[in-house]
Amino acid sequence: MTRIVGAMGERLAVAVLASGRGSNLRAILDAARGDFPARVVLVVSDRDHALALQHAERAGVRAVCLDPKGFPDRAAFDAALGDLVDAAGARLVCLAGYMRLLGRAFVRRFEGRIMNIHPALLPAFPGLHAQRQALDYGVKIAGATVHFVDEGVDTGPIILQSSVPVLDDDTEEALSNRILVEEHRLYPEAIRLFALARLTIDGRRVRIARAS
Repeated sequence: MTRIVGAMGERLAVAVLASGRGSNLRAILDAARGDFPARVVLVVSDRDHALALQHAERAGVRAVCLDPKGFPDRAAFDAALGDLVDAAGARLVCLAGYMRLLGRAFVRRFEGRIMNIHPALLPAFPGLHAQRQALDYGVKIAGATVHFVDEGVDTGPIILQSSVPVLDDDTEEALSNRILVEEHRLYPEAIRLFALARLTIDGRRVRIARAS
């Protein structure tokens, strides 16, 4: 199945889901201040102490803590999360250090409209602690991947990737920081391409149209 995703016209409304410090959220917010075809309209965290909520508030973006403990099950939580996204008018959902797995119903509800950033060159090293996995395996090159989200763990179609060298004396923190630089560059670019309807999902491939 081939389909073009994104939308031309007014600035694309984006919802960001984050659980922690929100460095990728800050990169997106910084990009959106300029001549950028997207804007963040909602930030949701499952943790009330997440710095991401503070970043959103400082940027004048609605910030919501949606505590999973307040729902009887994952289905109820995901339904409430989806309703928040729809109520905000968001056309794209971006995961930025969001530590909860999204349920099948949520993924299907926003199919082709959910992105994630992962600190590895997928399909290598999916899941948690990707940088540690890379060091333990002894690879010479690591990196970052922006991909669409499907029902698997870091298995969706790849949008953009960037590599960084793994140095002989690297620590997990040092490698993470080097990868983070690329994450902050890649994620806004992927959102920009989506907003300009330049992305086409063709099976496992994401094709990027040339600028007109």
